[in-house]
Amino acid sequence: MSIRTLRVVAKLPAAKPNQALVIGLRKTGKNIEVVSANPVAGLPSLAELEKLGAKPAFEAQTKVLANGQVVLILGLGDGELEDDELRELAGTASRALSEHDEIVFNFPNLGRSAVLAVAEGFCLGRPTRSPYKSSTRNPKASSISIVTKAKITAADFEQILTVSAAVADIRALVNMPPNELYPQTLASKVKSLAKGSNLSVEIWDEAKLRSEGCAGILSVGQGSIRPPRLVKLSYRPKGAKKHLALVGKGITFDSGGLTIKPGLGMLGMKYDMTGAATVGLAAIAIAKLGLPVRVTAYLCLAENLPSGSATRPSDVIRFRNGTTVEITNTDAEGRLVLADGLVLASETRPDLIVDVATLTGAVRVALGVRTAGLMGTPDGVGTLRQAADVTGEKLWPMPMPKELRSKLDSDVADLVNSKLGDPAGSMLVGAHFLSEFVGIRKADGKKLAWAHLDIAGSANNDGSAYGYTPKGSTGVMLRTLVEVAKSL
Repeated sequence: MSIRTLRVVAKLPAAKPNQALVIGLRKTGKNIEVVSANPVAGLPSLAELEKLGAKPAFEAQTKVLANGQVVLILGLGDGELEDDELRELAGTASRALSEHDEIVFNFPNLGRSAVLAVAEGFCLGRPTRSPYKSSTRNPKASSISIVTKAKITAADFEQILTVSAAVADIRALVNMPPNELYPQTLASKVKSLAKGSNLSVEIWDEAKLRSEGCAGILSVGQGSIRPPRLVKLSYRPKGAKKHLALVGKGITFDSGGLTIKPGLGMLGMKYDMTGAATVGLAAIAIAKLGLPVRVTAYLCLAENLPSGSATRPSDVIRFRNGTTVEITNTDAEGRLVLADGLVLASETRPDLIVDVATLTGAVRVALGVRTAGLMGTPDGVGTLRQAADVTGEKLWPMPMPKELRSKLDSDVADLVNSKLGDPAGSMLVGAHFLSEFVGIRKADGKKLAWAHLDIAGSANNDGSAYGYTPKGSTGVMLRTLVEVAKSL
């Protein structure tokens, strides 16, 4: 069941069957206190709550009955709450109360941005049923009321529903098994999701990829019986003065090719198409929101498998822009498909190019599993940082030291795709490779504004759900890409 109603109310509504309330428990000095916008009749005393194990620690949960109504008491910590902390708390509540039809957030002093954060967090954190499990049920919680005096419009809530639905679509696509989701079916699903969004959709097959010089996508996909595809989404609203190009890595399954991964390394490699899903759904969300910015998204799709027709180490391929690459590692395939998308995007001279990819395991080593790595030109990096500050999504700018570029030198071609056996700075070396395919501005001879997001750590949550992040695919960075479009 999808979210049916998002609304604000000035006071606590009358209790209904299967309705639940959410209030807070805060630490103030050495004391703890219950905090709510309106008093809750029949609530246990503080002494009783402490006996029940209620704690003010952030995201701590305690359920109690007050006059027969379920009340979820969430720990708020001991300071003023930032908007993203409110998103986290609302996401926690959406899972804890998923069996209730209506949820009422009775937090105190919620201003406009805080209300929107609560609504967004609830929608993002709402659990979904796996279509591959016969025993799970769809969550209820289809109606959310937020107690506040802030003025919120229907359009504000509609935007939240549109963006959170796009995040849910990413999660659903990425969680699909690779025997059902491969380049052709992913292309078809994206086309279906784009219906009604004022987007034009092109799907390039092998012949079109060959005629357009997309050597990277063809090289990676030639080892599979499931042929590669490129999906081009174009949104051209009237009056748009800026152009945002998005490029996504879409490896629907990554075995490593002939440079084959060990068994454990292949588990989870269905997630290697997350970048493509992210940029595709971002373009769809931007179009549905009617933002006045031109957007072109390139979804670079292939399945990387070993076979008699697979690309070999030492093969040399020539890209559309004339650059030649010696393949030294068929498991460094993501940068090859992205290179095609970056060349195509650069030819249109957009105001900003953003590529999104589960590119390197090194980002997990450097930044953990909740923070994306951000590299690129100074103007591109700056734009992404500002957008992420608004959305609360976690990214961290990383350097691209000039001396690392030499790791890509080849004796027989312009570049190698990987310095096999040398893991030092491999996240940064990957960005250097991509940089070689970003175009040059005619005006000043500098690279087009470009940002590279390595989401290999944050795209999938192997652990337990937390805040508004579920277990499995996270849908990370879509909200930031929408915010980038707003900023343009």
